[in-house]
Amino acid sequence: MTRRRKSPLAENKKPEEISEDWLATYADAITLLMAFFIMLVSFSKIELPVFEKIQAGIAQNLGKRSVVRPTEILETDLKDVVFNLALDKSVHVSTDDEGILMELANGSFFQPGSADLTRDAVLFLKDVGDLLKQPRYMGFQIEVKGHTDDTPISTPRFPSNWELAAGRAIAVVRFFGALGVDPQSDRMRAISYGDTMPKLPNEDDAGNPIPENQEANRRVEIRIFPKFSR
Repeated sequence: MTRRRKSPLAENKKPEEISEDWLATYADAITLLMAFFIMLVSFSKIELPVFEKIQAGIAQNLGKRSVVRPTEILETDLKDVVFNLALDKSVHVSTDDEGILMELANGSFFQPGSADLTRDAVLFLKDVGDLLKQPRYMGFQIEVKGHTDDTPISTPRFPSNWELAAGRAIAVVRFFGALGVDPQSDRMRAISYGDTMPKLPNEDDAGNPIPENQEANRRVEIRIFPKFSR
């Protein structure tokens, strides 16, 4: 039986090495996805800013692309409205776990003991309403909450602080509705808290009124949040 001699080239040829660099990228991707879903399950409710940051981080690390964060954009747009109208001392815009919160000082937006909007209120709410009508924000809900201090009120129109706070919240919702911000849908709601949820104590330890605290407690809050965050 004749043996075949191996070619010298075959004897010198080394086995081709297979690169396993892709395993590191794959492992990172799986780890990120696992962490993402664990965090989703652990949330008792979706905290919108946190959710958007996680979403943007995953898109950046895996897809090498940026993600538009509607809440962040809307917050910037609202702050621009406040700045352009020079209402920095009357309106405070912030973001929390649920979405965007705007606090409006009643002294700048309503006459004392009244639910009639001032000129500044009309200008500000018109710009806000025009923003909320944009297609990118159509999925956001709007809650308007009225608050008063603990000074009793009793007028034919507003027999108590409950009615006054409700009237002011309703005035804002009606204004948005007149601008065309989905008045016939469940997108908006008005809520009255009266004097039951003060930001600061209305009185000191001796029972004396604290005027600056009472002024801070007289406010209207506009909360804007996506449907899925509730």
